[in-house]
Amino acid sequence: MMGLRLRQLAAATACCFVTLTQAQAQQLLNIEPVRPSGPFVVRPYKEADVPPVRLGNSGRFANLIRAGKLYLTAQDAIAHALENNIDIEVSRYNLPTLEWRLERAQAGGALPGVPSASSQASGVTSGQGVLGSQQAVGAVGGNNGIQRQTSNATIAQIGPVTQTLDATFQESSAFAHRSLPQANATQSVTNVIVQNTRAHSATIQQGFVSGGSVTVSYSGRYLNENAPSNILNPSEAVSLAISAQHNLLQGRGIRLGSRNITIAKMNLAMSDNTFRAQLTRTVAQVLNAYYGLVGDFMDVEAKRSTLDAATRFVNETSRRLELGAVATLDVTTARNQSAQARLALSNSTATLEQRQITLKNLISRNGLADPALQGVTIIPLDSISIPPTDDLPPVPELLTKAYQNRTDLLARADSLKQTEESNLGTANGVLPSLQVLATRSSAGLGGTPRVVRGTTADPYFKGGLGVSVGQVLRQNFPTESAGIFGRVTINNRQALADQSIDELNFRQQQLNAARSKNQVAVDVTNAVVAIQQARARYEAAEANRKLQEQLYSAEEKRLAAGESTTYTVTQISRDVDVARSSELAALVAYRNARTNLEQNTGTILEDNKISLAEAKDGQVGHASSLPATLPQ
Repeated sequence: MMGLRLRQLAAATACCFVTLTQAQAQQLLNIEPVRPSGPFVVRPYKEADVPPVRLGNSGRFANLIRAGKLYLTAQDAIAHALENNIDIEVSRYNLPTLEWRLERAQAGGALPGVPSASSQASGVTSGQGVLGSQQAVGAVGGNNGIQRQTSNATIAQIGPVTQTLDATFQESSAFAHRSLPQANATQSVTNVIVQNTRAHSATIQQGFVSGGSVTVSYSGRYLNENAPSNILNPSEAVSLAISAQHNLLQGRGIRLGSRNITIAKMNLAMSDNTFRAQLTRTVAQVLNAYYGLVGDFMDVEAKRSTLDAATRFVNETSRRLELGAVATLDVTTARNQSAQARLALSNSTATLEQRQITLKNLISRNGLADPALQGVTIIPLDSISIPPTDDLPPVPELLTKAYQNRTDLLARADSLKQTEESNLGTANGVLPSLQVLATRSSAGLGGTPRVVRGTTADPYFKGGLGVSVGQVLRQNFPTESAGIFGRVTINNRQALADQSIDELNFRQQQLNAARSKNQVAVDVTNAVVAIQQARARYEAAEANRKLQEQLYSAEEKRLAAGESTTYTVTQISRDVDVARSSELAALVAYRNARTNLEQNTGTILEDNKISLAEAKDGQVGHASSLPATLPQ
């Protein structure tokens, strides 16, 4: 019974562990910021949750490491790079960044806000209280803080600037207690006016991509003062206004106003192209490093074989010295050859270790800092082979592929479209500024009537906030205004210069795009020639190596027959080493030339069966596994 419970507990624990591991893995695969959640009224003002960076490697390494050795095929090396390469990981952030930039562009540009709360608190509505009566007739005097209001004074952003496309709501409330000395007490009937005020204002503004905006504003002010001459005290004054403005010349047009949104959409559409460019560079680096490592292993083996042969030659020469068949100088010559072979092996081993460091850094997110890779030797499982024929398509066909797939050409074409769209702003900025303005408002006033010198307020204004709001809604006291605003810059040199500079830069971009296309033809042709030359060099190096080996074998036989010298044998042995090194270098150069052609035609991802979707996710579907027989 106890054993059954333990097994059940173990099964439940394992299930929870697997679930947690899957959840963590899913979380690690996500780099997208998580939008805030909650009620609509508070959700826009909460921060987005951006996941931390992923600094750990995938679990693919564990499947390929045995006894301190990491066994890799070329496809496994590419898969590790797609999952772990830090440059590719950096590029993955471009897509969510561009999505948020598009959203930012769709919100439009910033506009100046309404006056601050302090200025609102220091003013009174025209006709409200003693000071309001003075303001209504233009009798503004003394240091009483009264500020003359100018119609549409907040409209300051004109020209080719995108309006704020997100509706903006502002509200301010101010409370004040003021004491205002009166040099002339004829109207106020007091030497000091003491006021208690409350000022509330609210504004909703909505901009339009066509180049205009609509503003709805509400203002309410409460006033209670000690002036005996105030026949309506305390009082409530409210107003409601709707105003609209629109650009007629500079800043007018849907395409102009939405140019930043259009450019942001272009950038988002280009994100795949940008990511492909990074993938192309990284995959080419991985392939060159991998096959370079294959060549380094072959070179080390060749150098080790040479050292073994040199060691046997030293032993043989020493034996002959004991028999009196050779001179002491011959033994010294043989030992010198052995020392040089040992030095060459040491240099090749160092090169191999450096190449392993390069490849580890390409396929690992944290490089040599990963404990799983420290002290691990990479064993490449693929070899380099040269096919009997190259079977290359004609150059015109390769050029067609390059024009369709080269990310740099696609990027330049998109950049030209972006510049053309962006130049709409400076072209429109040459025009004068011309705006049409219209406002309709309604005011209301209510309060407690008082009898002053036999006079009291009109009964229509008797009441509080409800009376004043009712007057506003009934449009009892409407005000309508319309106007036009224009501004012309004499000579207009700045706008003309900006427009001309942008157009000249655009012409330069067009020429650079044409030059890049011409360069692609040169690059592809050179890549084809490089493959042909690499094959020819390899075939010549292979023939030379075979010839040198035959000469070395013949010279050894002549030395055994006493017809040659130790010096001649060592010289031919060095020629054999040089021939082997040249053959290996030509072999690696041929493989790199193939990679270079794939890179120049823009087909390296397709040729290596790389899925763009898997690369974006950072999780390759190809499963890595070790072969049944492992090389030692």
